[in-house]
Amino acid sequence: MTLLLRLLPVLAAIAYAIVMWQFSARNLARQLNTKSHRLRDPGLDPVLSRMAAALGLPEVPVHVYQVAPVNGLAAPDGRIFLTEGFMNLYRRGEVSAEELASVIAHELGHVAHGHTRRRMIDFSGQNALKVVLGSLLGRVIPIAGGWIAHMIATTLAARMSQRDEYEADEYASALLIKAGIGTGPQISLFQKLDRLTGGTALPAPAWLTSHPATDARIRAIEASCKRWNVA
Repeated sequence: MTLLLRLLPVLAAIAYAIVMWQFSARNLARQLNTKSHRLRDPGLDPVLSRMAAALGLPEVPVHVYQVAPVNGLAAPDGRIFLTEGFMNLYRRGEVSAEELASVIAHELGHVAHGHTRRRMIDFSGQNALKVVLGSLLGRVIPIAGGWIAHMIATTLAARMSQRDEYEADEYASALLIKAGIGTGPQISLFQKLDRLTGGTALPAPAWLTSHPATDARIRAIEASCKRWNVA
């Protein structure tokens, strides 16, 4: 009974994290359903067909999320989205069809690796870790203990998120190569990324960001190609 009482805060933290994740996923699904439409574009259809053939699928369905930021999204239900902001860059010729295909391939990587499901588990564990560490450190360092626990949990979350991004990048590289598109558009898009997304002059420290640094991602792609002996 005593052990159960000690575990109650941890169990409550896990339960809270799961409930909040489910609430966020449902809220996101409602927004996507009401503010998106199926992507149909003559310039993108050929590259999407090549990716579908590489995957052995009749098609790769993609939707356009009608919001201004430049982004791609793999929804919890497995659907792939490009934002209207990304599509506007494509229409203005700032991004090519092949570069957009690399974004879609990356989001497909998140789906294939089950990252959305894994993030729910990771988030629940991180929430519990924050509660346990906050309780333990709070006894030793009454004022700063909670803040230290929060920073440890945030750093862990960032490392896990960066791991997912590298995995999705590698999946995208393999798919693009198999589709005959190659990793050139993937790399060129990363080289444009900071400018396209309005990168800040003072970014957060690398160990606190959810995405790896652009140059690190490019190096990882090039290393994968070398490992696969792909020119």
